[in-house]
Amino acid sequence: MTRSKYLLAALGLAASPAALAGDFSANVGMMSDYIFRGIKQSDASAFAGLDYEHQSGFYAGTWGADVGQGMEIDLYTGFAGSIGDFSYGIGYTGYFYTDDFDDTYQEINLTAGYSLFSVEYSFGTYDNFDGPELDYTFLAGTVEYEGFYATYGTFSQDFDGSYGEVGYGTEVSGFDIGVAAIMSDSDLSATGSSETSLVFSIGKTFDLR
Repeated sequence: MTRSKYLLAALGLAASPAALAGDFSANVGMMSDYIFRGIKQSDASAFAGLDYEHQSGFYAGTWGADVGQGMEIDLYTGFAGSIGDFSYGIGYTGYFYTDDFDDTYQEINLTAGYSLFSVEYSFGTYDNFDGPELDYTFLAGTVEYEGFYATYGTFSQDFDGSYGEVGYGTEVSGFDIGVAAIMSDSDLSATGSSETSLVFSIGKTFDLR
């Protein structure tokens, strides 16, 4: 079984010709720091992913990154579409870890956008090792124009903290190049005080059709 068909089977999809009538792609890259939603996961990190998209709007994928003390492995699936300048989506994301770096997060993701603006609202649960399971929500707004973007995100319920991010991404000779300044408040920073990080990334996407 190929990696692509294995991914679909693992996500509970029928591996019929109709189900496979979509686009597959893979991606690999490096980042100077791995910071997700304002929270630093590790210093320099390598990552790789595999994605499937169907013309109906259905998508599924997996993504993994080195977090220094083991690996982060994500699984996600959902449906996204657009009507004119309006975009929308609903999906599921699970974040899983090897070793004891962190415990499992599972969440539902809702997205909507219009023209340059988009918003994400996610709600999920955190297994929290031997402690009580925690609930959290995450809300973020983004504005993007010709590769430049700015995002503000905030957590609520059992999680606290907010961050801002501004950055730019472009393609150079087939490689995706990005730079971002990320400003995390004291609740998201490992140091206990607000901090700003400058992150560089380089990656490449491969069309597997």
